Amino acid sequence: MPLEYDSAKDFAWLLAKPWIWFPRLFEVLGTMTVLGVMFLVEGSSKEILIQKRFAKRLLTTLTKLGPCFIKVGQSLSTRPDLVKRIWLDELTKLQDDLPPFSHEIALKILEEELGAPAEQIFEEFPDHPVAAASLGQVYKARLKGNYWVAVKVQRPNLSFIIRRDLVLIRILCIFSSPILPLNLGFGLGEIIDEFGRSLFREIDYRKEADNAIFFASFFANNSAVKVPEVERIISSNKVLTTSWIEGVKLHDAKKLKSNQYDIKALIRTGVISGLQQLLEFGYFHADPHPGNMFALNGKTGELGNIAYVDFGMMDSISDRDRLKLTGAVVHLINDDFKSLAKDFVDLGFLNPEIDLTPIVPVLKEVLGGSLGDSVQTFNFKSITDKFSELMFDYPFRVPARFALIIRAVVSQEGLALSLDPNFKIIRIAYPYVAKRLISGDTSEMLDILIDVIFDNDGNLRVERIKNLMDILSTESSNNEQSSILPIAKAGLELILKPEASLLRQRLLLTLVKNDKLDTSDMKALIKLLRRTFRPRAIINEVSQKFNPLQRFKV
Repeated sequence: MPLEYDSAKDFAWLLAKPWIWFPRLFEVLGTMTVLGVMFLVEGSSKEILIQKRFAKRLLTTLTKLGPCFIKVGQSLSTRPDLVKRIWLDELTKLQDDLPPFSHEIALKILEEELGAPAEQIFEEFPDHPVAAASLGQVYKARLKGNYWVAVKVQRPNLSFIIRRDLVLIRILCIFSSPILPLNLGFGLGEIIDEFGRSLFREIDYRKEADNAIFFASFFANNSAVKVPEVERIISSNKVLTTSWIEGVKLHDAKKLKSNQYDIKALIRTGVISGLQQLLEFGYFHADPHPGNMFALNGKTGELGNIAYVDFGMMDSISDRDRLKLTGAVVHLINDDFKSLAKDFVDLGFLNPEIDLTPIVPVLKEVLGGSLGDSVQTFNFKSITDKFSELMFDYPFRVPARFALIIRAVVSQEGLALSLDPNFKIIRIAYPYVAKRLISGDTSEMLDILIDVIFDNDGNLRVERIKNLMDILSTESSNNEQSSILPIAKAGLELILKPEASLLRQRLLLTLVKNDKLDTSDMKALIKLLRRTFRPRAIINEVSQKFNPLQRFKV
């Protein structure tokens, strides 16, 4: 069978082999029947403790059924349109942490894939793995020259097991969908197909090698983010060899502290690199859980050094989606929920034929004021929790590409919170976005800036500009290594850019209201700029920077 997913061909393949599917179907049905009885008894209960107990049983059942069902559970943990919020909290605990398979079998797979036994390829190869996951296990081996590598060997018969179970899962889901407490608005079979395609991409280690190399290209000039180098010659579709990353996994807060890592600096790097992937590169690591990120020694300015590993689950964002998403953010900021509902249709969250009239007030109720009086209190987890309730009651769905984005963002925030309980992702994310807005580094960001600072009548939104400036001032004052000078320079360059002609025109038009000269908005803007950028402080910073005696100060 080819290493790709095709629901129709896979169904025909399994149907012709009753000796394979019948015992497995009996096992799955027996296990799921027990779970189904518990669901009928406890699933609709209003008692929190009962709901939590059922969620734990769901977690245990999926884990026992094997790799494919573990992946189903992990996918469900990112699908608020399919699962109740209280169940989501338990499913997010699923980790790829399984007992290893036979070492002898691993050696046999390695020899079949690479054409030679391990002792001929490696100077040193251990007799046990350092880690085992749902799809494979990892060894720490040594090549010539004391060069250590990570060798990931895929579990035996994995493509067969996953193909078999995907067919059964799809059949069971389609037949059981009428009695499931779901309100999808879309076919459940289509969702399983999305899952199947992504899973088969993940078990092809050749694609993972390509992903790692492509991902590394974006951070080639960023010394704070490291990506292991792929050893193509000793890799295949079932064996992946990369340079060894010597670091501390980010979930181990005690070890990080005992080794004197700067946890806040590590968090900053993780969040900023995640934002770069989503908003600049359009290509992102979709599974940034603690086991896939390492803390490295040293720092790069205000950033801690980190490394990413495991590139099986990657995704990209089209330019169209990025533009639509940024538009949706602006509509949310502007409390324009009618336009926001249309954005959801354009992005695929809602069926184009759905009547938006009853949904607009619900969006306003759930998301209205979500940014609060201060963006410093913003929390992605609370918003996704609210949204999961909305999506359970209304015909929303999360397109596969956005499910991975949600997974990536919430995983990043959860990781940071595990290291720093007082962490607020927006304290890093908003200054990052604010700096990009001020610099107008793309036409897209320039358009967003115009929408943010001008209302529909062409007036300056002074309060929003004040909020933007407050964030920049707070970031500068809280971070000793952060300077306001580059931001001031970027803002000045923005005004002078040829591409900013519309911005200059809009600023000039604010001086005229009702055919009369009105400088109130401009005076308020200048006052804000003076307070934020503090001309005297900038002059002092410039003079210190260019002072030839500064370098000799002790």
